[in-house]
Amino acid sequence: MRRAITLTAVAASLGALLTACGGDGAAKFTGAGVEAKAGTWRTYIISSGSEIKVPAPPTGSKAASEQKEVERLAGERSQQVQDAVKQWNPPVAIRPWMDLNIELVSHGGVKDPPTASRSYAATSIAMYDAIVAAWDWKYEYNRKAPTGVQTLTDAGGAPSYPSEHAAIAGAASTVLNYLFPAEPVGTFDDLAKQAADSRVQAGVNFRSDVDAGLALGRAVGEKVIARLKADGYDKKWDGTRPAGIGGPPQFWEQPPGIITPPVQPLAGTWKPWVLSKGDQFRAPAPAPYGSPQFMTELNEVKTVKANLTDAQKSIAQFWAGGAGTALPPGLWNQIAFVYIEGTHQDVPRAARIIAALNAGEADAAIAVWDTKFTYWSPRPLNAMRSLGLDPTWTSFLPTPIFPSYVSGHAGFSGAAAGILSYFFPSEAATFEAKAQEAALSRLYGGIHFRSDNEVGLDLGHKVGQAVVDRVKQDGAGT
Repeated sequence: MRRAITLTAVAASLGALLTACGGDGAAKFTGAGVEAKAGTWRTYIISSGSEIKVPAPPTGSKAASEQKEVERLAGERSQQVQDAVKQWNPPVAIRPWMDLNIELVSHGGVKDPPTASRSYAATSIAMYDAIVAAWDWKYEYNRKAPTGVQTLTDAGGAPSYPSEHAAIAGAASTVLNYLFPAEPVGTFDDLAKQAADSRVQAGVNFRSDVDAGLALGRAVGEKVIARLKADGYDKKWDGTRPAGIGGPPQFWEQPPGIITPPVQPLAGTWKPWVLSKGDQFRAPAPAPYGSPQFMTELNEVKTVKANLTDAQKSIAQFWAGGAGTALPPGLWNQIAFVYIEGTHQDVPRAARIIAALNAGEADAAIAVWDTKFTYWSPRPLNAMRSLGLDPTWTSFLPTPIFPSYVSGHAGFSGAAAGILSYFFPSEAATFEAKAQEAALSRLYGGIHFRSDNEVGLDLGHKVGQAVVDRVKQDGAGT
C-alpha cells in the first residue's frame, strides 16, 4: 500500500528558513513583497484577480476576538507548532507545495513526462492565480496584520487579508486532491489546514485572513480542475495509427521483449496552456528509415555507446529522469528554485516564474508528443537490430516505450532554458548549456539520434518563446 505523504517529506527538501521579529512594521505596506499591482496581473484560469469575490474582513467585536486569539496562541507555542511554522513558511511560499507535487510524482505512480508536466502546471498555475486574486483583494480592504505579539516568521509588507499562504494552500491542496485520488482521504485538506493555521500561530495573520484565503484558493483550484476535466487527458487511445504509418521496422515498435502499449499516444492532442494547439510547432519529418542520414546517425549512436566515458555516463544518468523520479519537468523545477531563492523573489514573482515554467513544460510535452505520434520513428535499439548493425545491441539507458523523434528531454529543456533565461537573463548561457547537456544525455544513453535532440531543442525553444511572449504581456513588468 502506498504510504501517505507527510509533512516530514515536504520539510526534507526545504532550504534555509526565515525568522522574523515582531512589531507593527508589516502594517506599513512597504518593502519586499508588497507588489501593490500584482492583483492586476494577467491570470491563466480566472478572468481576473477580482473574479472570485472575497467578503470584507470582520470589524468590531469579531476583529477584537481574533486579536485575542492571536495573542493566546502566541503564548501556547509548543515545539510542534514552531516546527510547523518553519515547514510551511520557507523563503519561497509556494515551495512546500511544489516539493509535495514532486514527491507525489516521484513515488505516486506517475511514470510518464506528459502526465508529470500536466500535474506541475495545474498545481503551479492554481497557486499563481490564487496569489493574483489574493493580492487584488488585499488592496481592496487594506487590513493590517496582527500587532503586539512576537512573530515566528515574516508577515510580509502587503495587507493581511486574505492570506496569500492560505490561498496557496487552498489552491494547491484542491488540485492535488484531484490529481492524486489514491492518497488517503483528507490528506491534502489536512495539510492545507496546517499551512493556514501556521500563519495564525506565527502571529502574522488573523483567523479570518486564513479562512478567506483558503476559500479563495479552493475556488481557484476548482476552476483549474474544471479545466483539467476538459483537456483531453481522459480520452482513450483506440490502437489506431495515423494514415500512412505502418508497422516495424520502418516505424516504431516496442523494445524487444516488451508488449506494453506506447506511452500517452494522445498527449499531443491535449489542450495546451499557452499554445493554440499541440501541432503549432510540429517538427518537419525525420530522415526516412534506412536513408543515408538515418544510417549516419545510427552508426553514431553505436560509436558513442562503444566509447562512452565516465563523464558521459554520469551525464546520461543525471538527466535520465525515469519512473520513480521527478521526471524531466520536475528536475527543471528544482533548478528554477535554486535561482528563485538565490535572488530572493517575493511571493507573486516566484509564483509567476514557476507558473510560466510549468505552462511551458506542459506545452512542450504536448508539442513533443504531437511530433512523436505523427511520425512514429523507430528507436536506435530497434533499428540497430533490424538493420543488422548488431543483433544483440542494447542501449546504455532503458529505451522508453514511445517513438524516438523528437526527444522529450530536449523539448522540455529547450522550453525551460528559454523561459528561465527571460527571468534570469544573466544566467541565460548557463540554462542553455544545461539544455544542451540534457539533450546530449539521450545520445549518450543510446536512446535517441542526434537529430531527435537538435530538432527537439528547437521545438522546445519555440514553445519557450511563446510562453515568454505571453509573460511579457502579463502586466508584471521585469
